[in-house]
Amino acid sequence: MSENEAVGSSGGLVPVTEGEWAGWSTWKGDAFEQRAGPFYERVEEGGGRVTAFRAEDRHMNGAGFMHGGCMMTFADSALFTIASDALGDSHGVTMNLSGDFLDAARVGQLIEARGEVTRAGGKTIYVRGIVTADAAPVLSFTGIIRRVGPRRGT
Repeated sequence: MSENEAVGSSGGLVPVTEGEWAGWSTWKGDAFEQRAGPFYERVEEGGGRVTAFRAEDRHMNGAGFMHGGCMMTFADSALFTIASDALGDSHGVTMNLSGDFLDAARVGQLIEARGEVTRAGGKTIYVRGIVTADAAPVLSFTGIIRRVGPRRGT
């Protein structure tokens, strides 16, 4: 599947088999994230999850640095990648998301997010993470996900 095929389809997480993102997967059913990113994810050795995208001109603000709203959108998406094992077959919504901007990201940089679930139980999942640009920290974030029901059609 090409990167462009994933953009127009509906459904769940699908593997990318060619281009820069071969070996990663993307959510073909999330039109907003496809337009905002698109964002890609994979499981790393040891079981940790990472999500990433390549910074483009369209992600930048008037000063030429990545727009803070773009970084927060990516962090919001990363919450769910990081918490996917804890979410299991459930859907969730973001109850809280906060971030601290640490540095600027620039066009062409590889933007990645990694993190951990700090607590999960009942209907809430607590997550913390870090966004990097070419491995340099640019945003630390925390968030809370609320389970809202079983996942359908994945």
